[in-house]
Order: sequence, then structure tokens, then C-alpha cells
Amino acid sequence: MTSHSTMPNQPQSETETAVQLFGNWFDPIEAGLRDRIHEFLQAMLEAELDEVLDRSRYARRVKRSTGASEEAAGVTGHRHGHRSRTLLGTFGRVKIAMPRARLDTSDGKTTEWKSQALRAYQRRTETAEALIAGCYLSGTNTRRVRRALRALFGGAVGKDTVSRVWRKVKSDWEAWDARSLVDEPIVRLILDGTVVRVRLDREATSISLLVVMGVRTDGQKVLLAIKSMGGESTEAWRAVLDDLIRRGLRRPQFLIVDGAPGLENAIAAVWAGVPVQRCTVHKHRNLLAHAPERLHEEISADYNDMIYAATREEVERQRKALIRKWRLKHRAVADSLQEAGDRLFTFTRLPLGQWRSARTTNAIERLHEEFKRRIKTQTVLPSADTAAMLFWALLASGQINMRKVDGWHTLATKLIDQPIDLAA
Repeated sequence: MTSHSTMPNQPQSETETAVQLFGNWFDPIEAGLRDRIHEFLQAMLEAELDEVLDRSRYARRVKRSTGASEEAAGVTGHRHGHRSRTLLGTFGRVKIAMPRARLDTSDGKTTEWKSQALRAYQRRTETAEALIAGCYLSGTNTRRVRRALRALFGGAVGKDTVSRVWRKVKSDWEAWDARSLVDEPIVRLILDGTVVRVRLDREATSISLLVVMGVRTDGQKVLLAIKSMGGESTEAWRAVLDDLIRRGLRRPQFLIVDGAPGLENAIAAVWAGVPVQRCTVHKHRNLLAHAPERLHEEISADYNDMIYAATREEVERQRKALIRKWRLKHRAVADSLQEAGDRLFTFTRLPLGQWRSARTTNAIERLHEEFKRRIKTQTVLPSADTAAMLFWALLASGQINMRKVDGWHTLATKLIDQPIDLAA
């Protein structure tokens, strides 16, 4: 009788069992180009130095085009060996021999030659750094960038590299944050804030990013300021507005706000008399917060009939009907609507074509949503400054684009002097 015994399969090593995704996707074009990168870079740097010294390597004299004999040309210095350098680019990591030279100066001394193509201490190409920063801006945290770019850079990019690249953005951010606004033809401002989580003193803390967007005379939206503050108090918003004025911002003709008391108080102190539109979306949320959930659908229907009415007269009629109805059905809703006053309907004083863009702070709200989508993988940002800088970089890098406001052709039209009738 023959017996058969079964033995459990022995575990194989990870290298034997792992399936390397794309491991057999050999690209002869890429491989051929990368093999020639070292040769190309070396030749480029040597040619750059040849041009500066006006002679090739080992040459002492050059022939002038006007004569057959060799005459001394203008020697400006001399070579003295090479220095080993490592450069990381989209072609991977390459080791090169950096040529060295001493150049003569006018005072009889010499100075070290510096390449314009490959700067001193440069370890990455500009394209590589832009790619690393772009991955970070796309919503990938510092640790995941390494895995995302492993195939391209051959594992040469770690989280520390990403952090160093990102810190280089800081100088551009600081220049933008302090730039003059004197020449900005701003006629309208949209102001809103959002809360983000950052690390302060090694603890996760909620801060507010106060954002100011401007609308130019040609209708183009432009980001003017992003400030990280502890909250949306009057003092916080006043600091933001004072900074805009200090940098030369003109008095705006129209303001769109979210209805936060701190912001409205700051505006009253700085730009009293400027027409203000309170965001209709924020007020909609306020109305729903004053009523049980079973009434939300009915409240929304009545509110939308009012806000999105086709004419100024229809808006007035729908408002009166809404207040009369909800005074009896659920008074808190009517009281909340009346609390907003005529600032909720300032958009009706504008030409009809501008109503859509003037009713809400949606232009900034969309930026908030996209910003939070990008940072979702990071949970807590490293610092308050990083939060503001990251928000700015999304627009500065072109990852988020802003279009002109609706009805921009009529921005020069003056507002109607008469506010909406608030009689109920």
C-alpha cells in the first residue's frame, strides 16, 4: 500500500513572491537617453568653461582668423582639475566631474570660476524640484512622494528631500506676501476664512486662514492675501485689512463677506460706507440651523425661490412671503432672515448679469474645498506658515486657475442707490 503525505508549502522569500509592477516594461529609448546623460552633461560643462577661457582644454594659444601664425589670445585664467559632483534630475542620479578653473581679475588676483549651468551646491535640476513640489501640491504627503517618484529618481528622493525642496518655495512666498498693491486695479473684494489643523508646540491645533480675493476692473479674480490667525475675530481681520492698505490697496467699490461679526466690525472701522453683500449660501446654512431637519427641504425651497428670483421686484415679493409664512410656522427662521437686513440683497442693486458672482463667497469657498482636498492625506500641517504658503502655492503653481467673474463687462456700472424694501 502506498501512502501519500502532504506537506505544507514552505514560505518563499519576499523577493521570490513579490510581483514587480511594470518590472518587465523595459524602454530602450529611456535607457538609451539615460546612458548618454553623463556624457552630455560633462561635454556641456567643459564647453562652458572653454568659452569662458577662450580656448579648449590643454590649449595654450589659438589661431586668429586673419593670420596663419599662432598668436597669443586673451587668456583669462587657467584650469586646475575637477571636482566630483552628484546631480539629480528627471533622468535619475548622475555623477559628473565638475571642471575647475581660476579666472584672472582686474586687480591682479584670481577667483574661482562658477558655472552658470550648474550652480554651486546645486544637487537637483529645476525641473526635478518642480516635479517634487508638484507632487506635494497634488495632495501627496512627504513620505508618499518618495514612493510615487521612486521609478523616476531611482529611490533618490526621500521625505527630507521633499521638505528641503518645499522650503525653497518660502522665498517666493515671502516676496508675494509683501508685494505692493498700488498698481492693482481692484474694484471688488471677496473675504472669507477657513479652519485648518496645524502643529504648534508639538500639538495639533486649529487655526484660521483668512483669505482675501480681489476682482480687477477687467473681471479677473486675483488672490491678494492669506494670513494664518488664531480665529476670525475683529482684531484678526483688522490686521489683514490694515496690511492690505499699508501695501497700497485702494478703497474697494463692493465687498462680499461671509457674515462673520469680526469681519463686519473690521470693515466698518476701515471702509465705512462701502456696499457689502452678505453671502447667501452662509445665510442659507444659518436658516437651516434654526429649524429641525424635517423642515429643511421646505425652508430651502422657499429661500431659493427668493434668492434666485429673476427680478428685483420678485426678490422683494418672495422675501415678504417667506417672512410671513415662517413667522407663523417657525419664528426662529424668520428672525434669522431679518437679522441679515438689506446686506443679504445688496446684489439686487447691481446689473442682473452680475448677480450670480456677487451673491456668494463661492469663489473662495471653492479654493477652500480644493485646498482641504489636497491636504487630506497630511491630517496635520507642520506649521501655520506652511498652511498659508501651501494655499498660495496651489494658485502660484497653476494647479488651480481662476476665471473672470460673471457679468464683468458691467463692473463699471454704479449701484442703484435704493436698497431693497425690508417691509414684511
